Amino acid sequence: MAKRAAPEVNAGSMADIAFLLLIFFLVTTTIEKDKGLLRSLPPIDDTEVEPPIIRQKNLFTVLINRNNQLLVEDEQMELKDLRQAAIEFLDNGGGENQAGETCDYCQGKRLDDSSDHPDKAIISMKHDRETTYEKYIEVQNELVAAYNYLREREASRLYKKYYPDAEFVYATMLEEKEKNQFSKDEVLNERIETVKKLFPMKLSEAEPDKN
Repeated sequence: MAKRAAPEVNAGSMADIAFLLLIFFLVTTTIEKDKGLLRSLPPIDDTEVEPPIIRQKNLFTVLINRNNQLLVEDEQMELKDLRQAAIEFLDNGGGENQAGETCDYCQGKRLDDSSDHPDKAIISMKHDRETTYEKYIEVQNELVAAYNYLREREASRLYKKYYPDAEFVYATMLEEKEKNQFSKDEVLNERIETVKKLFPMKLSEAEPDKN
């Protein structure tokens, strides 16, 4: 008795089906974006430019030593007090900026021995090679929070009428920009840039000493 031939499966269209499925998953899958510290390196510039002269009063020095102790202006400080100290320095408004303009929106004490203007105020952060990464991030977060606090204050002063229900105006503006990142909202971008210019983030991270 002759053996019955096994039926053949027509797999000619399998490649087309797999290709269509691949396209389907590529179109419908949402890829989560990695989030980290918003830092960017300065562009490479071959031209030699003399560094600007910085008055000591416009420099706020923050140091983390090898024992994870925080030294601000050469004096030991608790981490919980760092944010307020940075805010007072940035918001002092005790002089003029490069254009000879005074800070009419600053609410600080206008001390003669503190920063002249937010446009001139620089925070210099330095750590030791034996500083722990956790302590480094904690200190950096407090300094960034100082900038965000002042920007939030100014955003509420300028644009609260456009966001009457928002508890945090500046944060809401940033969220809107993130949601509409593929569509250019010129008005929103201009408002965000205006707030940033009032308190520009001049956070300098110095290299640790080589021991």
